[in-house]
Amino acid sequence: MVEEFLSGTVFRKVTFRLMPFLCLVYFFNILDRANIDFARLQMLDDVGISKFSYGLGAGIFSIGYCVLEVPSNLILSRVGARRWIARIMISWGVISAGMMFVVGPWSFCAFRFLLGCAEAGFFPGIVLYLTYWFPAKQQARAVALFMVASPLTWVVGGPLSGALLDFTHDRGGLAGWQWLFLLEGLPTVILGVVTLFYLTDRPAQANWLTPVERSWLTERLASEEEERAGQHGWTLRQAVADRRVWHLVALASTIAFGISGQSYFFAPLVQDRFASFGSFQIGLLKAVAGIATLLTMLAVGLHSDRKGERRSHIACAAFLAAAGWGLSIWREMPIASFAGMVLAQSAMMSMWGPFWSLATTLLGSRAAAGGIALINAIANLGAFFGPTLMGWSEAAGDFTLGLAVMSLALVLSGVLALCVRPDQQRMDKEKVEER
Repeated sequence: MVEEFLSGTVFRKVTFRLMPFLCLVYFFNILDRANIDFARLQMLDDVGISKFSYGLGAGIFSIGYCVLEVPSNLILSRVGARRWIARIMISWGVISAGMMFVVGPWSFCAFRFLLGCAEAGFFPGIVLYLTYWFPAKQQARAVALFMVASPLTWVVGGPLSGALLDFTHDRGGLAGWQWLFLLEGLPTVILGVVTLFYLTDRPAQANWLTPVERSWLTERLASEEEERAGQHGWTLRQAVADRRVWHLVALASTIAFGISGQSYFFAPLVQDRFASFGSFQIGLLKAVAGIATLLTMLAVGLHSDRKGERRSHIACAAFLAAAGWGLSIWREMPIASFAGMVLAQSAMMSMWGPFWSLATTLLGSRAAAGGIALINAIANLGAFFGPTLMGWSEAAGDFTLGLAVMSLALVLSGVLALCVRPDQQRMDKEKVEER
């Protein structure tokens, strides 16, 4: 009874203390990374950026991200999440706001590369940080709650970005897209400063928990980590050499490939299907897609935790996403095409909660900081090829080829998920059931 009481009380406190703030931070992370989706509606013609150059610049973000991600996450594990996440946020906020000074394709690509470098380590750093506070049984749920910010960015950020474009254009001598970058980048800098005072690195330092609660949570997580280290006591070098890690890299790459293709091309895809729609109307449709994604992510994350199963949840979502991409090709049927885009986005995003729970279970404490970052860093190369392909497809005059390749990539995701070793899947489930 005492164990159950403490478990309910402590994790409720941890959830309400950390998750709203982390969701807010991640909201601006996605907003500042993907707001070029709306800025391009004005920016391309204003500064002479071609559709192919836009796709290349959207994707080159991932190159900078990939180069610095593993070192960034290793530094986070040494200096603590509070200080390093704050540094990341302030850096990317300044660069994101600085994109208002883009004057052509070269400066556009340069700013995107620098933004990727600045953001490197943020997402895997948060995933690692959540393992400091939540046991394996609750990690998929925690990751899903954190990633709720991504669809919320669509729900709120879509109409916001569309409205900023429409209502700030030519005010104060600036174009709407310049105001967009400025007004969406500066709040991140402010939040970065707040992070220094708000986040707590480890449960043992949490003065917002009682001494009994701190002690119980610290011992609970230490016991779980000791057990995991005994089963997966890898060094980072051993993790790099293990084929299961590269299996996860391949799976994450196909997911990132699909998500990035839609993240940076939702607005032009909608504009192509609904030619009469303005920026704000496109933003409202993005909000509809965000609501559907939010509900799907929560449902899949909760169900995956309840069943203690990851592999089939990832695979089913992948095949649904592939079907959505296929449906979105029907340009002559705008409503059906939009429904396919919503299905693809919802299903793809719902894969991340079970995926990261599977990945963090596989890696022991010594390999987690670098291993999670390694998976995310190399997988982000998929996020380079996704928008680059879509930009090339649009420049060729039709999105069809890009959408078809996206569909095939998600079919591959499903196959890769089903090929996760059954013994690993069974062990993960048994560990969840034991707790």
